Amino acid sequence: MPVAAIVDVDGTLVDTNYHHSIAWFRAFRQFGVTLPIWRIHRHIGIGSDRIIESLVDDGLENEHGDDIRTAQGVLYMSLIDEVRPLDEARDLLADLHERDHPVVLASSAKEQEIERYLDALDARSLIAGFTTSADVENTKPDPDVVKAAMEKAGASKAVMIGDSTYDCAAARNAGIEMLAVLTGGFSEEELREAGAAEVFDSIGALRKGLESSPLR
Repeated sequence: MPVAAIVDVDGTLVDTNYHHSIAWFRAFRQFGVTLPIWRIHRHIGIGSDRIIESLVDDGLENEHGDDIRTAQGVLYMSLIDEVRPLDEARDLLADLHERDHPVVLASSAKEQEIERYLDALDARSLIAGFTTSADVENTKPDPDVVKAAMEKAGASKAVMIGDSTYDCAAARNAGIEMLAVLTGGFSEEELREAGAAEVFDSIGALRKGLESSPLR
């Protein structure tokens, strides 16, 4: 069976990382906490159930965690119309589809967000499925989302494509190789240190490098 392509969505196919950062910044502000946006951005890619404790402390998580997440969700949805696919994102999915790789989009976002991205990418005919928050018990860097995507692909072998160190960790913890792109704002050195087998500066560069990658 062909190797499955497990593809992260936020920051990899759609340009959302900075919108998420702004939404988190505004959500924290509603609860009297002001954080530098650059610090928030460094945590985009980790599960929303972990981000508050990671950025502030478990006290804020225990007292206001669910409310902050709810506020962030509302604030992000107010920005989602500004989100656009990254250059050549759909072309990458088409390339993988044409090479007979079962393609599953791996995300722990809410289904309504994934549906919006699928429409923006016009990608429904190119993928074998996708995951949402409903499929994941433990978020990145745990491997749950990767394993759920592999199950939907019906594959025992897979390669992940993503943009963050958390994607790299999730792939590593799932025992599969990782191809990374710089579109999420993490450096090549960081991604390699986190376990990426190869790092590309754009989706276009990844497309050109598919033949020599673990997805060849």
